[in-house]
Amino acid sequence: MKQLGLPISFDSKMLLSNFSGQENQPLLAFIETLFSQNSSSILFVSGGRSSGKTHLLQGCTFKALGQNLKALYLDVKQALPANFLNTLAQYDWVCIDNIDQLNTAQQQELFDLYNQLKHTKTKLVVSALVLPNELDLLKDLKTRLSMAVVFVLEQLDDLEKLRLIELKMKDKNLNIDAKVITYLFKHFSRDLTTILLAIDQLDKESLQQKNAISIPFAKTVLDITI
Repeated sequence: MKQLGLPISFDSKMLLSNFSGQENQPLLAFIETLFSQNSSSILFVSGGRSSGKTHLLQGCTFKALGQNLKALYLDVKQALPANFLNTLAQYDWVCIDNIDQLNTAQQQELFDLYNQLKHTKTKLVVSALVLPNELDLLKDLKTRLSMAVVFVLEQLDDLEKLRLIELKMKDKNLNIDAKVITYLFKHFSRDLTTILLAIDQLDKESLQQKNAISIPFAKTVLDITI
């Protein structure tokens, strides 16, 4: 079964098997139980920026697809068709990222979907920056989400971020001196997503300019002033 043809960014490297963080292991163990469960279940995943919410939800989707289940990943930050969320009860796994970005109509659609799932085997996994009771959503939807199984993702420390960056660079066959990465952490950003985007930018510029990625090169390309 293939992912539905929506304009959603999908990364085949985001697997449950390479999801980071020792403190996230109970969450991964819980997800494993869901794959052998014959009833519906709602999982709410909370975490800050770069905590791995998208990685986790896409990992669930890939695992479900790998088991020939009907699965769908959606990111609310990207455009979705109207009256769409409430039509997904036939899926085995529905993973919806960034539900704190739902508009009022989409909130009602998600509420309707939630009410449909009690008679299905569907696993609904949703993510947000904050916990259910902190969401600015319709009261009835907040009440339903508060009854979900809730996990808060571990925030990676700098060493774990560096290890993850190394894995990402290995996937892309990039070889950047560790001193450059350390420099970016110190003088550019400690946010994982921002660093990874910067590395992509440096890689593109180095290919275009035929220059090695060095600290002076990074300072120029990223306009770093210290």
